[in-house]
Amino acid sequence: MDKVQEIVEKQVLTVAKAVEDKLDEEISALDRLDIDDIEVLRERRLQQMKKMAEKKSRWISLGHGEYSEIPNEKDFFAIVKASERVVCHFYRDNWPCKVMDKHLSILAKQHIETRFLKINAEKSPYLAEKLRIVVLPTLALIKNAKVDDYVVGFDELGGTDEFSTEELEERLAKAEVIIFEGESSRILSKSKAQSKKSVRQSSNPDSSDSE
Repeated sequence: MDKVQEIVEKQVLTVAKAVEDKLDEEISALDRLDIDDIEVLRERRLQQMKKMAEKKSRWISLGHGEYSEIPNEKDFFAIVKASERVVCHFYRDNWPCKVMDKHLSILAKQHIETRFLKINAEKSPYLAEKLRIVVLPTLALIKNAKVDDYVVGFDELGGTDEFSTEELEERLAKAEVIIFEGESSRILSKSKAQSKKSVRQSSNPDSSDSE
């Protein structure tokens, strides 16, 4: 156990040293900047902000930021083609679909980069058959006008209707249909827990994968 702890402490020190060196390098680079360099960086940043503002304006004009319904299946393809990333909820009037509605309404406001839609599967038989929608609710995760992934029912969300908005958000981020500003703390904590388990198992010859 002491040996494992010693190894972990060394790894932590190595990472800390690397981070410190990186910060020192960045500080030195800033110290070397002259007025012209700062102006170039400022102009570049302003251009980035301008492009992002233009993107947001376009997204809002397309209906991003709201969770809206497609009234007719004939409109589906035209609406989907207009946005790079789309989450479309195939629903019917039941409790599980209402639960999904609640979470998607929240995420639509948080992730303006993605269009969040819903369509009544029972009133869209052609579309449901074409996209092989069987279980409701089903989320079609669409990128560049092509269905890239599905979230079917609640199986990937803990198998219960009590899942959190954050759990659904992580699933959508995993499919890269929404953009995270940074890694989710839940994902990081899971990966850390798995790393600790691996260390314990490797130090215990009696451990097995079935535990």
